[in-house]
Amino acid sequence: MSDPDKLSKAFQLFDKANSEDPNKEEHLGKTYPRELLYAIRMTEKLNSFAPNASEVLQLTARCQHIRRWEIPRESYTMDRIGYLKWRQELKKFHAQKASEILQEVGYGRDIIDKVSFLLEKKQLKKNEDTQTLEDVICLVFLEFYLEPFSEKHSKEKSIEILQKTWRKMSERGQEAALRLPFSKKAYELVSKAIEK
Repeated sequence: MSDPDKLSKAFQLFDKANSEDPNKEEHLGKTYPRELLYAIRMTEKLNSFAPNASEVLQLTARCQHIRRWEIPRESYTMDRIGYLKWRQELKKFHAQKASEILQEVGYGRDIIDKVSFLLEKKQLKKNEDTQTLEDVICLVFLEFYLEPFSEKHSKEKSIEILQKTWRKMSERGQEAALRLPFSKKAYELVSKAIEK
């Protein structure tokens, strides 16, 4: 199997896994399994933000949340310690699920290890691919998930999360964020967060 074929096959299998998400989300009049829609958004954002992204980065973006619903946030204590444990567990879980699929497709250990490295967000701000992935994650959050998040949380909490998000991004990521098609409410939140 040539590399473009492998990439396409891996995408198919990642999408098949995410199609089983029982949680649904509406987008442009169509209903999607939530994590499948997230994966598609990650790929589209990566393609526009980093059109020359490596194969490893393309693979990682597509499986960033693979089968995330299997480890619900509620299965950990609803405090900061519980949240951090949940996030650590998820990183390992995503890396394991992605590795199984990549192995099935015929990828070698080198690619599998690099995808796992990125899924575990290692060397943020130091590794270029890790930083690009983080920028894409933040851009997808800001464009599609900030508004629903802000409806469930206080203005203060939303601004605090935005400030954390902003700090994780590169300068190029921040510039791309300011070009996103924000609603008036989202734009005001972002403006407040970055002026502090």
